[in-house]
Amino acid sequence: MNHSKFIPMFICCISAIGLIVCCPEKLCAQNQGITVYQYRHVPGDKTEEFIRRETTYWSKVAEKGVKDKTMTFWALLEKIGGYDLPNSSNFLFINTFPDVDKAGAVFSDAEAVAGVKMADMETLSISTVTSQFFLHDENWAQGAKAVPDRDFNYVVMNYHNTNYADSLIKLEKAYWQPFIQKAMDNNQTPQMAWGNAVVLAPLGDDIKFTTVSYDLYKTLQDALMPHWDGKTVFPDKGLRIINKTEVSRRGIAVYRVIKVVAAPE
Repeated sequence: MNHSKFIPMFICCISAIGLIVCCPEKLCAQNQGITVYQYRHVPGDKTEEFIRRETTYWSKVAEKGVKDKTMTFWALLEKIGGYDLPNSSNFLFINTFPDVDKAGAVFSDAEAVAGVKMADMETLSISTVTSQFFLHDENWAQGAKAVPDRDFNYVVMNYHNTNYADSLIKLEKAYWQPFIQKAMDNNQTPQMAWGNAVVLAPLGDDIKFTTVSYDLYKTLQDALMPHWDGKTVFPDKGLRIINKTEVSRRGIAVYRVIKVVAAPE
């Protein structure tokens, strides 16, 4: 979890968001929440302790943040598989704040909330922050019969690289969202939910994705090899348009959901 040592690093990055001039139109008039993706590398011999501290102590901090309405979402995900494992991230935090300028308030009384000293709960000393991104969540679709606590166990993260992030988000909303909603509701796919988000910062030639979409599944088997009902009719025209907006092959990573704290809908 992001804690006291992380707060200065977090705040210093916030000013960059205000410089973005190509963010989605709906950001100006609707949901102002900011989601932070923080990627961590945890050595193998520290993984058990890292997970214990995060799920035992920092989830309590997140629960209070949700209760106080300074945070709306906290999740800890563990990557399944990967390459260059010693030098790449293997955990992902996803934190959403309704007012990013008040994010520090979530962690200001962490010791009192968790009931232990910072030395016993901090995780920066046993992990390395490899990268951090600020995003805005855009669209969401959930299967009619999906039960998050039971069915949201694995997440397939799809990293899209496009020069027209807002357009790609809108195209997915127009073509993919209604399709996947219907397919999930009609049991044509084992997928349980879908969403997308646009990257606010950092951006640039070295950053290989500008939007993210995520698919949620109940089992690892389904996440790795999702199957479709033979009668499924795909939105081929829309998919071709979406693919044309992307300038490179999508990056894909699979994560196991370890723990989630979320505001009630």
